[in-house]
Amino acid sequence: MTPPFLDLPPTDRLLSSRTGWTRAHWETLADRLLDGLVPYATPGFAQYRLPGRGSWSGVVSDGLEGFARSFLLAAFRIAGAGDAADPRLVERYARGLATGTDPASREAWPRLTECSQQMVEAASVAVALHETRRWIWDKLDTRVQERVVDWFSGFVGSRTWDNNWRLFQVVSEQFLASVGAPYSQSDIDGGLDRIEDWYVGDGWYTDGDGQNFDYYIGWALHLYPLLWSRIAGEDPDTGRTQVYRERLRQFLDGYQHFFGTDGAPVHQGRSLTYRYAALAPVWMGALADCTPLSPGRTRRLASGTMRHFAERGVPDERGLLTLGWYDTFLPTTQPYSGPASPYWASKGFLGLLLPAGHPAWTEREQALAVEESDQYTALPAPGWLLHGTRHDGIVRLVNHGSDHNPPQGDAADDPHYATFGYSTATAPESAPHAWERAVDNHLAVVGPDGVPSRRRRINRLACEGRTASSWYEDAGVRVETTSVLHGPWEIRVHRVDAEQGVTVREGGHPVAARERPLSDEGGGWALARTADGLTSALVGLYGWDPADAAVARNVQANAYGPHSATPVLSRAGHPGGRTVHVSLVALSRDSVHPAALQESITVTVGDGAAGDGAVELVFPDGTTVTA
Repeated sequence: MTPPFLDLPPTDRLLSSRTGWTRAHWETLADRLLDGLVPYATPGFAQYRLPGRGSWSGVVSDGLEGFARSFLLAAFRIAGAGDAADPRLVERYARGLATGTDPASREAWPRLTECSQQMVEAASVAVALHETRRWIWDKLDTRVQERVVDWFSGFVGSRTWDNNWRLFQVVSEQFLASVGAPYSQSDIDGGLDRIEDWYVGDGWYTDGDGQNFDYYIGWALHLYPLLWSRIAGEDPDTGRTQVYRERLRQFLDGYQHFFGTDGAPVHQGRSLTYRYAALAPVWMGALADCTPLSPGRTRRLASGTMRHFAERGVPDERGLLTLGWYDTFLPTTQPYSGPASPYWASKGFLGLLLPAGHPAWTEREQALAVEESDQYTALPAPGWLLHGTRHDGIVRLVNHGSDHNPPQGDAADDPHYATFGYSTATAPESAPHAWERAVDNHLAVVGPDGVPSRRRRINRLACEGRTASSWYEDAGVRVETTSVLHGPWEIRVHRVDAEQGVTVREGGHPVAARERPLSDEGGGWALARTADGLTSALVGLYGWDPADAAVARNVQANAYGPHSATPVLSRAGHPGGRTVHVSLVALSRDSVHPAALQESITVTVGDGAAGDGAVELVFPDGTTVTA
């Protein structure tokens, strides 16, 4: 339901034929978010101390975060409005800069020190100052400018965390250079050189060493290099900028498929409370003139996502972004997340920097690819398959590559990285009490003590076409899995090496809602369905106990609702050695008939040595796939 503040006068429905949104909606939403912060500002507007759980950095750092991240939104709004910019908004942030950089002020910002949270926030301030230069920076008192420079100088020659943080130093010191202040060119070059080590091809980076693939690739690794270029004034067709533009073009070619027809992004990775910051690379593609998307598709994608959240209570009735996805849900966050952390969502408003006459604001909305046909997209760089179905608009991500672990040493599993499947309609069971069981979208070997094996480190085997595979080891257990996409389904073929007597268990997608999902079980299949018809089914095709199918339920475990349910298959009494297990995973807004699916797909397991023979799948349409 559209919130009242976005109930604007009728617009040209031919122009916005799919979302109904125009630039006016974006500006109104930006104003609502900025106005909602005012009651929580400190007297000098240097900090915004919002209600909610504090971060591990403390209340003053959290207050700075509120200023810096909202300043980014204010900057896009001011620069986008040009001479019509609200002078009160300009004054509010100019005053905050003067107060926050005054060491004698009770609202003074913490100094920039090595690897401090202030480094993150400084980058937002630097970008915002650059974009609003003629409205704010150029009109600041000289003494205030000197204090701002002094505060930023903590970056020069300093150390940051060796991941996307390197780019915070890059843009901040480039801002210092742009205003004639002391800076280190080696810091800038070193940060930009370092991300080359993380580039893995096809437009994809990993965020630091390892297999760290998530939305940080778009809202950090692609965003900041091109923001650096804007500050540096580099020729877009030469040098590093030319490389960054081409990489973003390649990235967006696949990235456009991460969004469902209802506007929801795939729910995977950390910092998901930033929500529509996921749109940052989409808008940057238009801003840097390097997008493969048409202007109409760019706006259709972006406005669809903004509308998706607005219709689900984001921001809330106070005009605030909470720590969660739709409403407050702390398992979606990390310990570094403070009450103002969600305002990195400001990056999603980057499109306001485009002039009102830009084609992305004036051309007719164009359908997403998934609105025109079913989509199958292999992304070998992160080890993912994307699978979108036109009839229900759901996009599913099959994960055989991202585990968010360092290349060596101890590895942990995180529900936002460790499972086989994510989607635009579901979220993983991420609350600690649920993740301890590790049921959803996981093949676990459960010992006599009830402890499941965990998919900590993902070892890739293949990712191409409609097939991807990987393996993991844990506590003497080895599980090798191949995922095959066919029609609206995913077929998982597992080879399990384990000791005698253990139980093999697999879970499907969890569905969640405010009301308790319905459930059903039959001979080797289980199904869970929400009141609005979202259905998750898991169908045993080979190697499962027909009598051991169930639905696992949880409460307060899922970002999509307080009641959640996951279909589960099991096989007790493992004989020892290697076994094969084949299952069909369904997630749909259409009717799902598990028994019919079970009867219509033929599975033949070969007699190879040590149980490693080929597995042949024959589908109802006659298609045969060998896994």
